Amino acid sequence: MPRSPFSPQSPQHVVVVGGGPAAHRFAEAVLSAEDHHVRLTVFADEPWVPYDRVQLSKALTGPAGAVDLTLGGGTVWQDPRVDLRLGVKAREIDPAARTVTAADGTVTGYDELVLATGSDAARLDVPGAHHAFVYRTLDDVAGIRAEVERLRSLYGRTPRGVVIGGGLLGLEAAGGLQELGAEATVVHSRKWLMNAQLDEGAGRSLNALIAARGVRLHLGERPSGVGLRKSDGEVCAVEFRDSADLEADLVIVATGIRARDRLAFNAGVETAPRGGVVIDEACRTSAERVWAIGEVASWNGECLGLVAPANTMAEIVADRLAGGRSTFDGFDTATKLKLSGVDVASFGDAYGETEDCLEVVYADPARGMYQKVVVTQDARTLLGGVFVGDAEPYNALRPLLGRELPGEPGAYLSASGADAPAGDLPDDAVICSCNNVTTGAVREQISCGVHEIGELKTCSRAGTQCGSCLPMLKKTLDLELAKAGVEVSRALCEHFELSRAELFEAVRALDLSSWDEVVARFGTGLGCDICKPVVASVLASQRDEYVLDAGRGALQDTNDRALANMQKDGTYSVVPRVPAGEITPEKLIVLGEVARRYGLYTKITGALRVDMFGARLEQLPEIWRELVDAGFESGQAYGKALRNVKSCVGSTWCRYGVQDSVGMAVRLELRYRGLRSPHKFKMGVSGCARECAEARGKDVGIISTTDGWNLYTGGNGGANPAHAQLLAQGLDDETLVRYIDRYLMYYIRTADRMQRTARWQEELDGGIDHARAVVVEDSLGIGEELEAAMARHVDRYEDEWAATLKDPERLRRFRSFVNDAAPDDSQDYVLERGQRRPATDAERAAAEAGDGPVLLTGPRIPVREGAATPRVLMRPGS
Repeated sequence: MPRSPFSPQSPQHVVVVGGGPAAHRFAEAVLSAEDHHVRLTVFADEPWVPYDRVQLSKALTGPAGAVDLTLGGGTVWQDPRVDLRLGVKAREIDPAARTVTAADGTVTGYDELVLATGSDAARLDVPGAHHAFVYRTLDDVAGIRAEVERLRSLYGRTPRGVVIGGGLLGLEAAGGLQELGAEATVVHSRKWLMNAQLDEGAGRSLNALIAARGVRLHLGERPSGVGLRKSDGEVCAVEFRDSADLEADLVIVATGIRARDRLAFNAGVETAPRGGVVIDEACRTSAERVWAIGEVASWNGECLGLVAPANTMAEIVADRLAGGRSTFDGFDTATKLKLSGVDVASFGDAYGETEDCLEVVYADPARGMYQKVVVTQDARTLLGGVFVGDAEPYNALRPLLGRELPGEPGAYLSASGADAPAGDLPDDAVICSCNNVTTGAVREQISCGVHEIGELKTCSRAGTQCGSCLPMLKKTLDLELAKAGVEVSRALCEHFELSRAELFEAVRALDLSSWDEVVARFGTGLGCDICKPVVASVLASQRDEYVLDAGRGALQDTNDRALANMQKDGTYSVVPRVPAGEITPEKLIVLGEVARRYGLYTKITGALRVDMFGARLEQLPEIWRELVDAGFESGQAYGKALRNVKSCVGSTWCRYGVQDSVGMAVRLELRYRGLRSPHKFKMGVSGCARECAEARGKDVGIISTTDGWNLYTGGNGGANPAHAQLLAQGLDDETLVRYIDRYLMYYIRTADRMQRTARWQEELDGGIDHARAVVVEDSLGIGEELEAAMARHVDRYEDEWAATLKDPERLRRFRSFVNDAAPDDSQDYVLERGQRRPATDAERAAAEAGDGPVLLTGPRIPVREGAATPRVLMRPGS
């Protein structure tokens, strides 16, 4: 095996020309290997961090500026070994000198060069074509959005859009135009759409489905020009030689791609006659130490704009540079249409071109249904398939391509009503072609204890790109757990066989009000630190009573029992609510005075609040009283409840603000304060698409637009961050609040213990689509019930600090010692940056030795002078 060029003694410099998905995957693959000692310089033409072009339609139809397509969250580019040069185009490469000259004049040397320049959208060579848009980049879709708005304003009517090209991108562009409120007509040179992937029967079925969506079709003819109005030069038509012209205000060309191979060609690197940089099985080019990956690479005279081969090439080059011997075996041409409401998929020999093959077909043109499985003459080995109208079989069949089917081919045609045979996929069958993840790799993760679909995606990377393999991934998980005899128990713990959601409904149905009632009816034993807090949370979210009363105080977690967060030195932090971060100068002064009076360490939190640390247990009511008298209340920073609603300045002050984000954030925080839930949840309201409140990183995020509020759900930060997904858009104030009511109450009723909204939403059957159906469309018919439950919470809410201060018996909980009301003043502190903090063990030892910081300390003896009995510390759990 050749020596790896990446040795610890001499880190090598790899230059990547191109900033698309292939470059991103290559960087990930190189940097993830422990023995890769490498520096990367990446030249990216576009000003954007590499993004997912597969999801480009989301940027076209989603809220302007609010859709983030960044691959992998952009984390790979934060690695100190990477120099990502955004908006810097490589002008020239010199394989002999091993240099890259950029458009800004800089010259960069390299040890290895990877060409990942991708492709450009093909353009029409007809008169007026320079006035047409293409559908390829974020800038392209931004231009299309802006043009639709301009035309609507210019003409005062619905703009007429024409898309030239009836392939995958063309249909996505047409669907996008419709969602933007424009008319859409597709012009295609063949008699059926997607002719590169579908045979005539499937294509004509697709024609019917697309036409039924209101998209006009002009098939079997190429345009001869784009007509311009002489008076003002505006687009007015798409012209044809043999038929009448089509009226058009906007033209989009989506007729394919052309490899960006000019850089290589000018440097003398071999290119293919039909375009693209020629590569061998190792993705090497004709030039020494120059490699090519992705859409620019020509394998056997062909370039393809698909994710799976680009990812595979990137990983092969990374492996080769590390001394490996992996090889590229060809393209996976499987395709699945992402156009909403139209189910289309094809893979393998979709045309049935293999000699002596058999085609098993089910066709119902009236329903727009067409399913075909292509097999060998003996009807055993799967060669390909085409599905239109119902692509359900695609998920199960695609991994079996080239293998013997476990049953009759016709049984896999779901439209025929037959039941497909249940069978395991072989270990070497690729379950996720985007990331080249085999079924064996997925099984290995499951056998190592990964039993949740969300965690399985993270560990295996299957299902993290286009998502078409998720149904098969879930099926594999269920089958493996069943084979292992693992019953995926939904039991809360050993004391309750019910899941949290089941327990919630049972408690609600029987109107139970205490731990004793719940455990007597549904549980066994004395309970544990899992079920007790869950029961307490369920009771709190249903009854909205004081959380420490009615036999529930002993059930709570440590922080809930103190209504404050316990810190490492045994003291507590106090976090008053500051809705949306809006606070008067008078209240700021009160916070400062309280912190100074009690010697508390203060810090502004990421939740737009002031956190005050170092309060002893017996001091909490004293502090609360001063804060409550000044108009503050508990911020519930200690509970599994609403933590905060973050807000930008919005239209109140900001010149970019579209709506009053502060006012809405205050309204939401006051509405949902104290709402107990399976896990903490956070919200954010941004006044415009600039997203200063980081709303899409929250469980519930709201972004203002000129059309109303856009509502996002299921986001969170933390160890496993997730972007929130668009649930609904263009909402007025009341509809927004109603949808949030429904979403939160549905989450509270159905989520598992300690399950954030991101994981809960991800594991719903149907994900965000299911959530949208329940919340927006009221598919379960429980919308009013969920709203009524939230209204009860709002009506019954009482601040827990204020409720405690009213009752002497409740106040007895807040003292440091069970048998003594004296304070526990034995903590040690040191000064740092003008504030006190807990002293470390090393600092205490050094102080006792006379060689350390001055300790700010109270008495160290746990017995008062002259006391008859020791003072017994009251700590959480006692």
